[in-house]
Amino acid sequence: MSEPRLSSARQTLIDTLPEETSLFGQAVDTRFIHVPASHAKALHPDTQLVVGMRGAGKSFWWRALQDKRQRALVAERAPNTGLAKAAQVAAGFGETPNPDAYPGPDVLAQLVETGQDPRLVWRTVILHALTDGAVTQGDSWAERVANVAQDPERMDHALFEHDRRYDREDTYWIILFDALDRSASNWRTMNALIRGLLQAMLDLRPYRRLRAKSFLRTDQLDEREVGDFADASKVLAGRVDLDWPAYELYALLWQYLCNSADGAFRGELETELRLASQPFSDLWLPPVELRRSEVEQRRVFHAIAGPWMGRDHRRGYPYTWVPNHLADAGGRTSPRSFIVALRKAAEETAERYPTHAWPLHHESIKRGVQSASKVRVRELQEDYPWVGTLMEPLNGKVVPCAFSAVAKAWQETGALGELERRVAERNERLPPAHLVQGVDGVRQDLENLGIFLRLRDGRVNIPDVFRVGYGLGRRGGVRPIRPGDSG
Repeated sequence: MSEPRLSSARQTLIDTLPEETSLFGQAVDTRFIHVPASHAKALHPDTQLVVGMRGAGKSFWWRALQDKRQRALVAERAPNTGLAKAAQVAAGFGETPNPDAYPGPDVLAQLVETGQDPRLVWRTVILHALTDGAVTQGDSWAERVANVAQDPERMDHALFEHDRRYDREDTYWIILFDALDRSASNWRTMNALIRGLLQAMLDLRPYRRLRAKSFLRTDQLDEREVGDFADASKVLAGRVDLDWPAYELYALLWQYLCNSADGAFRGELETELRLASQPFSDLWLPPVELRRSEVEQRRVFHAIAGPWMGRDHRRGYPYTWVPNHLADAGGRTSPRSFIVALRKAAEETAERYPTHAWPLHHESIKRGVQSASKVRVRELQEDYPWVGTLMEPLNGKVVPCAFSAVAKAWQETGALGELERRVAERNERLPPAHLVQGVDGVRQDLENLGIFLRLRDGRVNIPDVFRVGYGLGRRGGVRPIRPGDSG
């Protein structure tokens, strides 16, 4: 009996998976929303602190929760999110500029530098959104912050009255904060703003129906820097991480493929594998078995990618190989990397192996990992320019390797000296937090970002999702990107 093959998958992957995986202010497409089980708790109104790596979905949920229709859809599909009672959702900060709703980065920096308490700044933003400016007033954020500071009793009454109203209506008012990495260019200001935000969020906890939810990156939550205030644990202890275990990544993939415009993949699933999708509102839900069973997920993905990552099983199995090679040192794989890799794999197969027996060729999957690595390196460069200064001297090296070899490369190229100069000139955005501790300090910083992995024998290893993009080798591993390689 021949192995099942889903021939429509190659074109469906190309047609449905997005080329650009960052929203950058664009609307979320309802058809492709997947709610992982672990995310349901993060979306609940009572969850104040949501933490995730870049690409884990923080901005995605920040935007989706502001859309009434999408919020209702999520509430219907995942009742345990508690969103059915969310009547109004406001934005307190995010990637999309909105000076009428919240101050931009330059205004925030100016407010902090002129001595305003960051907690008071965020409290003003909350009150401005809650009362539609009725109690904050003023033509500028500086004036509004001053007004809130001068009349705290009036502010308390405003919070109290609005809370009573939402309680009578048996609903919630929620304000969302995201993209705090864009709120400051140095760690001192960033930590002060995050600390102040956590305090302002704590202030809302006693109210029955007023909620604040903040989406933060893992490295933004150094509790030694932002959690040194009374009752900080009440906010920090309730954090929920946006995790993406492998079976949820595949569940997201099925959500895309089953909602293709032509329905070809959905039809093939039913006729070839007897897996029926379910209509839901104006979209399709993947078959229940595909959402819940890793055995079924593996069977279907191997009907797309073939049973092995080469001539036999010794090269690995595609179902586990793909997420494993896209994970960082903490074992975390972002859905963005996963989507980028599979779309590129489909395009590469169509171009180089159009007659291949399966929709995806294993060599094209490896090229997909190269593309995902390139995207991750670009994101790191945007978030932490100093990472490139430390990683570029390692180009051409083979990992795992002794840390002394890494330190030697940094010394020979003067990488740390270059960083120290830029920091002294205040020309380095969010520099490594432990630079003053020398090579051991920046090693710790790279480990905290999931780029370096410290092996038991002390050597340095680097996951493929970073190694490939920065041009390092590994025996038997995916070939690193070389100059001239296409996307």
